[in-house]
Amino acid sequence: MAKVNIKPLADRVLLEPAAAETTTASGIIIPDTAKEKPQKGVVIAIGPGTKDEPMTVKVGDTVLYGKYSGTELRLEGNDYLMMRESDILAIV
Repeated sequence: MAKVNIKPLADRVLLEPAAAETTTASGIIIPDTAKEKPQKGVVIAIGPGTKDEPMTVKVGDTVLYGKYSGTELRLEGNDYLMMRESDILAIV
């Protein structure tokens, strides 16, 4: 897990997406153009939450999120996603 110098605000969460699959279960190599975006990631940083709703995820949790959720960021050479906690579907 990477250490980043960023603190999300309110109910936002910073995620590091899981790597995309490079081969199928049968061993066929998937080209870059056909890879799907992963929908799973690890929580890197969380905001303090809102006064009405505290945060339920914590740093280090592996979570599932919607296919088109969040905003893609590139910090210090790594790719991250910033999204609201409500965009997270489940903790794995």
